[in-house]
Amino acid sequence: MGQVTIISGVERRRVWSDDQKRTLVMAVSQPGANVAEIAREADLRPGQIYRWRRQMFGDANGFAAVAVKPDPAPPTGPAVVVELGSITVRIAADTPPDLAAAVLRSLRR
Repeated sequence: MGQVTIISGVERRRVWSDDQKRTLVMAVSQPGANVAEIAREADLRPGQIYRWRRQMFGDANGFAAVAVKPDPAPPTGPAVVVELGSITVRIAADTPPDLAAAVLRSLRR
């Protein structure tokens, strides 16, 4: 049989402290965290956690800033040079074979 809750009087919203909000937002930020599961355990909706996260960290539209820097020095020593049309790939001699194969597979169209 299901559970029935009878509310008498004025229903009030719960008030979450900043520490409670921060704890939940940090919990969903952990690798492998499941927002729906964490929200269910806290008895709230996942959207509320996302709203708190936007309020704490701003709206980044789901993208993180990335800085790409060139290698400080090109690899020296023996290398395999593969030229495919306008694409040239230099694979250093100490490159793991699985990585070299993955790079070359990614160039296939």
